[in-house]
Amino acid sequence: MDIFLQQLVNGLVLGSIYALVALGYTMVYGILELINFAHGEVTMIGAMVALTVIGALLGAAPDLPGVLVVLAGILVAIPACMALAFTIEKIAYRPLRKAPRLAPLITAIGVSIILQNLAMLIWGRQYVSFPAILPTRKYEFLGANISLLQIAIVVLALAVMAGLWLLVEKTRLGRAMRATAQSREVAELMGVNVDRVISATFIIGAAIAAIAGVMVSAYYGLAHYYMGFMLGLKAFSAAVLGGIGNIAGAMLGGLLLGVIEALGAGYIGDLTGGFLGSHYQDVFAFFVLIGVLVFRPSGLLGERVATRA
Repeated sequence: MDIFLQQLVNGLVLGSIYALVALGYTMVYGILELINFAHGEVTMIGAMVALTVIGALLGAAPDLPGVLVVLAGILVAIPACMALAFTIEKIAYRPLRKAPRLAPLITAIGVSIILQNLAMLIWGRQYVSFPAILPTRKYEFLGANISLLQIAIVVLALAVMAGLWLLVEKTRLGRAMRATAQSREVAELMGVNVDRVISATFIIGAAIAAIAGVMVSAYYGLAHYYMGFMLGLKAFSAAVLGGIGNIAGAMLGGLLLGVIEALGAGYIGDLTGGFLGSHYQDVFAFFVLIGVLVFRPSGLLGERVATRA
């Protein structure tokens, strides 16, 4: 039982990160019906920028509390990713808005490759370590060990999800996003500035991605120019699992995918003598993706056109 609880905790932490990244995919798809494959690289840029700021602050003022240093890194990474996403949307996607669907899809893959190589030129090929500045205290609950970092990741992720839901459901911008998701043409006739709404969607998704990038680098203790590729694929799988275009579906899909991954790596790894253990945990995400596409292509919560944004 304690092993199950430990894997469940690990899965919820991973799932919280996947859910945050999946929100960016599902928001953009809800409005443009575009799979923004460069979103994982935006997450990676957020992690790299935050680690650069953290390293600079530690070099200039090593006595600063670790939490404040990480917070400063997040506060710099968020506007950096927002500016990057705004630029990508305006330069790479907006001119292709009326083009065949294949054109923006290929462009998204191209932007992803460009960002990977740009990050490699700036930060190099080597792994960038996350400094050990956060509290390492752990708590035991029914035999499972839970660290302060894991608690912080889950709580912060839930707060961000709740904030996004309130934004979409209770604000004027959220109403404009939902109207644009239903019909861009009708929204324009009703006075909605569709270009501004689409840019805002990319910017909001990028801000959330920056937070997720810092989370994943802190959780694993490192970052890499290629980290956004696999993270993006898993987040996309989570969005499809929950129902791409559906914000609640992205949250549910991310959490479920993280739990499935953790339990699969833990239990199936033991049953197969380690053959499908932690080294092969990535395969479970894509087993889930294939299963969902075969048996329920619309996802667990379906695609509720009236509320997607």
